[in-house]
Amino acid sequence: MATLGGTITMTSPSPGASVVPTQSAQELLAATPELAGLADLTVETLFTKPGASLRFGELLGVLDWGEQRVRQGADGIVVVQGTDTLEESAYLLDLLWPHEEPLVLTGAMRTPDQASPDGPANLTAAIVVACAQASRGLGAVVVINDEIHAARRVRKQDSIALGAFSSGLFGPLGRFHENHVTIANHIQRAPILGPLTRTDVCVTLLEATLGDQGDVIRMLTQSSTVDGLVIAGFGAGHVSESAAEAVTAAAAVMPVVLCSRTADGPVLEATYGFPGSESDLIDRGAIPAGWLEARKSRILLSLLLATGQRGDEICKAFNVHGAAP
Repeated sequence: MATLGGTITMTSPSPGASVVPTQSAQELLAATPELAGLADLTVETLFTKPGASLRFGELLGVLDWGEQRVRQGADGIVVVQGTDTLEESAYLLDLLWPHEEPLVLTGAMRTPDQASPDGPANLTAAIVVACAQASRGLGAVVVINDEIHAARRVRKQDSIALGAFSSGLFGPLGRFHENHVTIANHIQRAPILGPLTRTDVCVTLLEATLGDQGDVIRMLTQSSTVDGLVIAGFGAGHVSESAAEAVTAAAAVMPVVLCSRTADGPVLEATYGFPGSESDLIDRGAIPAGWLEARKSRILLSLLLATGQRGDEICKAFNVHGAAP
């Protein structure tokens, strides 16, 4: 088990002060001694920071750490981090995790000092899921609030609730109860990516908003540091007519991926035909993301570029990874 920080590790440095990440993996284990009885645990503190401050390179280090533990004989890996970026971390790791052994991510919505903290229950569930035979081959999963979520589906949809995470239309993979794992909703994993040839890829995510005329897209098109763009369009994948013209220029110099900014449903490809519609944007060079939502599309595009893929290779990858989850 590795800890990266997050709410589950946060305590107040002084009475009345706001919480910050302080606890190590060893302290988490000591605070919940029954965890030691669930498995033969090796624990390590990799970072002590909020989820919002995690970076791609650090998560690649977590991946290396997990692979080393598997080579040493671990039956499963548990990673504890902040919930702010939990869905993105899980998807990044899932795209790169080649092992049958499960990689389980978890966190907490309440700090250890709050009434009824959820950290101990989430850690218990995560460890049991990581050890379960039923979890093998699932890739990276998020285990929280007694639910087991596929990395490709999971989203944080509430800022404070214990049930903040859901898996949208297609639901969680399974449940945890009485130290038992039930997987009743399977997912077909997409091909694993790698190896990475770059670590400095920059992909920007923009959301379409009322009155947006594409000015920021035009600015990004002139940037020498931006490698790709993901646009979370209105509804089924739409932008304004003026923004559509900016997409033409952007798609000429970088991959531009089109998603829907809605919580559920795919971006369409051939229903609407007005300037700025999904079919118009695809004609201008945008790549439809299918069912893959915008934040995860940014992760996927970043890793595709980091593995050296370009042009048609990126289009084909989104066709595969954007299929119904």
